[in-house]
Amino acid sequence: MKIWIKSGTVVDPVKGTSKKSDVIIERGKVAEILPPGVFKGERGKFREIDASGKLIVPGLVDMHTHLREPGYEYKETVATGGMAGVAGGFTALACMPNTMPPNDCRSVTEFILEQAKRADRCRIYPVAAITVGQKGERLTEFGDLKEAGAVALSDDGWPVTSSELMRRALEYAHYHGMAIISHSEDRSLSEGGAMHEGSVSTRIGLPGIPAASEEIMVYRDICLARLTGCPVHIAHVSTAGSVELIRRAKEEGLSVTAETAPHYFSMDHRAVVGYDTRTKVNPPLRTPEDVEAIKAGLAEGVIDAIATDHAPHSSLEKDLEFERAAFGMIGLETALPLTLELVRGKTLSLPDAIKKLTWNPASILGVPGGSLTIGSVADLAIIDPECEYVLREEDIQSKSKNSPFIGKALKGRNDLTIVGGRIVWERKT
Repeated sequence: MKIWIKSGTVVDPVKGTSKKSDVIIERGKVAEILPPGVFKGERGKFREIDASGKLIVPGLVDMHTHLREPGYEYKETVATGGMAGVAGGFTALACMPNTMPPNDCRSVTEFILEQAKRADRCRIYPVAAITVGQKGERLTEFGDLKEAGAVALSDDGWPVTSSELMRRALEYAHYHGMAIISHSEDRSLSEGGAMHEGSVSTRIGLPGIPAASEEIMVYRDICLARLTGCPVHIAHVSTAGSVELIRRAKEEGLSVTAETAPHYFSMDHRAVVGYDTRTKVNPPLRTPEDVEAIKAGLAEGVIDAIATDHAPHSSLEKDLEFERAAFGMIGLETALPLTLELVRGKTLSLPDAIKKLTWNPASILGVPGGSLTIGSVADLAIIDPECEYVLREEDIQSKSKNSPFIGKALKGRNDLTIVGGRIVWERKT
């Protein structure tokens, strides 16, 4: 299909520019990026799309999502998660290994990729487990997993408690050219906790998870990066202390990268008042001061990427007492409007915000994508930044609906998603 996207603002996260342009797509690639009115394509030969007042951006890349398949298909599948992804403007999803069985061997990695091929929505990049069964006892076969199609390694949901084993993991992964994504949590401090340990947890009577639970392990992994000379990526940063540790590591020249999720710069622990289990996440929502530190970390480049940590759960896991409910919220369809709030609030420029959702995560994972240039594969999204709406449960494409933003007013919405030159999502209303 030939596509002619007219008069949109092309956001180039690599060059840091925003420029009104036409984008021509032919044979699955970006053929031309031209000023409006220059291209003289033959009428009828192109699908013409009016993007006036809208943004044309590289397809978003989520480096941290949970698709639940195999094993938990009642919560999400590769197909439904992929649909939620393209609805939110994502053209690539890196899915975490805490499935059942865990993605700790070739057969599970290949199964996920086969399901992605069947779903045929967006690009799926499996993240395999660091340890067998995610038990933190024995390393998986990194080389075999990479050959099967895994792009990175993580025991997400569980920390690798043994420092010696984590050291070997960093060295082994570096040899194979794979990223290690660290779930930084000292479970001896967090065990039994349900929310951030602080004034709100004390007031409403819920057991807390201290910031130190995250920060101790962030420090441990930075020390291991220094010891080995190998890179490490810190997942879902939530505290001011973690931001400061990562800042110092980068100033030292260590190969440390980091991500945060939109809920860590959009909400704080006061959202838990009322015991809405949709606000229960791990790491937990922190203090307003932590929120400001996360924003500062994004603005300064200390935090490299914004990832959703999309964690679907059914009512079986969420419609319970707060302490018994599962951790996690969905995020693929709300990441974009929440990130655009950082632009409106002057925390990030538009190109920088898009870069943290595209080029940076793709670069950390070592996968294609994240840019919009002539000759590149046509993975892109067309966004209406001024669209104001109230998120409704029936609009959510994910199989699970555990979002605290349902019923909330949002601004900025993805209108159309193209993967490999093919339109895979188009908003009807």
